[in-house]
Amino acid sequence: PLTLEEVRMLVELFYLPYHHGALAQQLLEHFRWLRANSLSVGVPATAPDACGGTRWRGRAQSFQLLCARTCRLHSRLVSTASRALLYDLHPYLWDIRNLLLAASAFVLWLGCQSISAPMLLGRDAEPWARRGGLFGELQALLPVGNSCDLFYHPPPLFPSSQLYLLRPLLPLDKRGGQWVLGVLSEGGGCSKVSQAQFSPAPALPGRLLGSFLSLSPEYTFVLEDEGGPCGYAAGALHAEGFLQQRDSSWLPAIRHKYPPELGTGGPALGQDALEEAVLFFHAEPLAVPQPVLRRFPSLVQLGTAPRVLDVGASRSLALCLLSALRANGSRGVFCQVSDTDRQQLSFYSKLG
Repeated sequence: PLTLEEVRMLVELFYLPYHHGALAQQLLEHFRWLRANSLSVGVPATAPDACGGTRWRGRAQSFQLLCARTCRLHSRLVSTASRALLYDLHPYLWDIRNLLLAASAFVLWLGCQSISAPMLLGRDAEPWARRGGLFGELQALLPVGNSCDLFYHPPPLFPSSQLYLLRPLLPLDKRGGQWVLGVLSEGGGCSKVSQAQFSPAPALPGRLLGSFLSLSPEYTFVLEDEGGPCGYAAGALHAEGFLQQRDSSWLPAIRHKYPPELGTGGPALGQDALEEAVLFFHAEPLAVPQPVLRRFPSLVQLGTAPRVLDVGASRSLALCLLSALRANGSRGVFCQVSDTDRQQLSFYSKLG
C-alpha cells in the first residue's frame, strides 16, 4: 500500500486551488529560480555570484530529485491504489507527471548550454486558457506555456505504472568521437529499438537521427523507460542553414560511406531494410518552400518505440524540445512527414 509519506506528497501536490502544499511550493520555487538564474539561457542573475554555477547546479539537482519523487508517486499510485481512488486522482497526477518530465529535462538542458539567448515567453495567455493549481503555474514557467493546445490531452483509459526518464543528449553519450545511443532504427520513427553507434551514422539509425546528431546535437532529447531508450526528439533551431549544411556536406559524406551497391550485400541487417536505408540516403531530399521556412524557422523530428503506449510521455518529449527551441528565439517549427507514412502522421496528430 501507499506509505504515509506518499499520501502526504499527494495531498501537498493538490492542496488548495490558490495555496500550495510544501512539495508543490518547493517545485515552483526551484523552477522559478533556475529559469531566472540560468547560467546561459534566459534572464541572467541580478547579482554577480562567484559561486553561481555551483549554486545553480545544486538547486537543479534538488529539482531533479523532487521531479523523480513525483514520477515515482504516479507509478506507485497506479500500482497500489484502489481502482475507485485511482480513477478519481489519476488524471491530475498524470498531468503533473508529464509536465515535470518536460520541466526536469528542460532544466538539465539549460545546464548543458554554452550559448546565450533570450528566453521568449510571448504575450500573456488569456486567463481562461491556463488551468489553475500547480499544473497551471508550471505550465506558465515553460517557454511554450502559452501554446495551450500542447497541454490538453485526455488521460489514458488504462493507467500505466511505467516509469520514464526524459533527458537531453549528454556529453557522456559521446565516446571516442561517436554517439552511442539506443535509437529507433526502422520505419518512420516508430519501430524497434536497437543499440547503435554513429560515426556519424550507420545506415539504419542514421536515416533517422544521423544529421541531427552531427549538425544539431544540442537540441536532441532521449526518452528512456525501464527497458532502455524508447524515444527521441531532435530539432534544428535554424532549419534553413541546417538543411543547406546537411545537403552540402553531411549527405555527400554519408553517400560516400554507404554506396548504392551496399544495399545488395547486407543480409545480416535484413536485406530489404538495409537497401531501403541506403536508397534513402541517395535520393534527393525534397526542398522546403521558402514561405514555410520564413514562418516556421525550426525543424523538429520525434519518434517513440511501439511499447510507449502512454501519449503523455510523447507529449513531454515534444514540450521539452519546443521549450528549448523557443528559449533560443524560435517563432515556430515544422516537421517533414511522408504523406504515405500513416504511423508518423498518426503520431504527430495525437500530439496535437
